[in-house]
Amino acid sequence: MDLPIVNQSSGTSSKTLALTSLAAEKVKELLTQRGTPELALRVGVRGGGCSGNSYFMEFCEQEAEGDAVLMSEGVKLVIDARSATVLAGTSIDFVSGLMGSGFKFNNPNVRHSCACGESFTT
Repeated sequence: MDLPIVNQSSGTSSKTLALTSLAAEKVKELLTQRGTPELALRVGVRGGGCSGNSYFMEFCEQEAEGDAVLMSEGVKLVIDARSATVLAGTSIDFVSGLMGSGFKFNNPNVRHSCACGESFTT
C-alpha cells in the first residue's frame, strides 16, 4: 500500500511517492544482503549534473527533523522536504536490459532531462 508523503514535523501530506513491486523487492533484497533489513531507504534530489538536479538513493538508519516518512510496498521511505516537493507523484521502478540494470525514476514533474538520463530540471 502506498501512503501519502507525511512531513513528520508539520503533519502535512502531499502526492504519493511509490516504489513498484519489483523495485521494492530489489530494495528488500539489497537490505537483506547487507544484513540490515530494518533500515529505511532515503530517496532524494541533489543539485548537480548537466541539467541541474540528480536523484539519489541511500540506506538510512534514522530520519532527520523535517523529513517525510512513508511506506511503499513494505519499504520505509525517508525524504527531505525539498525532495518531497520535486518527487511528488513519482514512481520508482527497477529495470533490467542489455545495457545494465538499475532503478528508474518516473517523475511527472520533470520538464527536461539530459541525454544520459542522470540529471533533470523541474
